[in-house]
Amino acid sequence: MDNKSLKVGSNEMELVDFRIFKQEKDKVYEGIYGINVSKVREIIRVPNLTELPSTPEFIEGIFDLREVVIPVVNLAKWMGVSEPEDAIKNARVIITEFNNVLIGFIVHEAKRIRRISWSDIEPASFMSSSSGLESNKITGVTKIEGDNVLLILDLESVVQDLGLYEPDTDAAPETIEKFSGLALVLDDSATARKIVKEALIKMGFHVIEAMDGEEGLSKLNDLYATYGDNIADNLKIIISDVEMPKMDGFHFAAKVKEDERFNDIPIVFNSSISDHFSEARGEEAGGEAYLVKFQASSFFDEVSRIVRAHMKK
Repeated sequence: MDNKSLKVGSNEMELVDFRIFKQEKDKVYEGIYGINVSKVREIIRVPNLTELPSTPEFIEGIFDLREVVIPVVNLAKWMGVSEPEDAIKNARVIITEFNNVLIGFIVHEAKRIRRISWSDIEPASFMSSSSGLESNKITGVTKIEGDNVLLILDLESVVQDLGLYEPDTDAAPETIEKFSGLALVLDDSATARKIVKEALIKMGFHVIEAMDGEEGLSKLNDLYATYGDNIADNLKIIISDVEMPKMDGFHFAAKVKEDERFNDIPIVFNSSISDHFSEARGEEAGGEAYLVKFQASSFFDEVSRIVRAHMKK
């Protein structure tokens, strides 16, 4: 996958559009889903899989991809969808990487790559009765042609369900450096915000939360109304997710850095996207560090280093 043509601050993302078909009596329904291209390594035909005993039904097995053993999840089974008999004929495996974990997902059809503005993506505030998914398994929804709706799946939740990834919240240093002042945390996931907030509180910060870049800018304007030109002396750091509806982290950071009221406040990206290109985009957007969710030791180390460096300016 190559999304190098995306400009930092464009507030756009590229999605792999894929389909899951559902058999209901004599009708077949087409579910339209997407995943961020930044999380996709490649898309392949379904390989020969080695079955694993005593695993959930939706784990089809494992296979060796260039000397890396990769588990493969059948998305339709994970979603509880009844598959049509011929669903496998165009099936593909989307090989993903996030949180430094490789995993494959079987989909019924991989259609195309779509470029979509984050401003056109709404949070999943409703539950589609035909999707077979809880709303917390959907990170966003967007309309596409023909008045159809594309659902962006939270595939990280599958990885956590499988026990392949757990946030490393315990590996904190014996002595945590203490600071004072405010920290602003942006993340559309309440769980992710809670983890980051608790870590920052341990460091002595008072934490302000925002669900996306738009709300983050609003909170910054509120803080400026309170502190004026002394805002950077009070707001010590911003921790931002990358993937967020309405305004993503890169676009948010670009707007902060072009605003002279806020451009001295350091920004750290904290994302499940673990490819090197996103790390480079984070740096280009003005981030001073790019962390992969969530590794406590590196989080405490980097936040301490950055806040300390700005205190000396």
